[in-house]
Amino acid sequence: MQWPLLLAIALGGAIGSLARYGVASAVQSAAWPGFPWGIFVVNVSGGFLMGVIVELGALKLSLSPELRAFLTVGILGGYTTFSTFSLDSVLLIQRGAYASAAAYMAGSAILSVAALFAGLWLVRAI
Repeated sequence: MQWPLLLAIALGGAIGSLARYGVASAVQSAAWPGFPWGIFVVNVSGGFLMGVIVELGALKLSLSPELRAFLTVGILGGYTTFSTFSLDSVLLIQRGAYASAAAYMAGSAILSVAALFAGLWLVRAI
């Protein structure tokens, strides 16, 4: 077990979760009601930050595995899993796996919403 790596992810996850709560709450309280602006901003900003961190790590900085995991899996994973979804989608597209990318993106969105409905239905049925 790689304890330093796991600790970095756990600490980053806590920071990211707190950041998600703070950003989403602040944006939602200042935004037009009726649309989940807070989480929308979190998802979009998380995708942007994932792009910045991944590209900086690949081209400009020499990040240790622990720091890379702290920033991406930890902080951004706690902030929004949408950023990881976005990164996986882009990697598929960059590899030329367009059908897989389309299936992954559409399937993730549609099946996640369907799964939520299924969970609601299950609890209401029992």
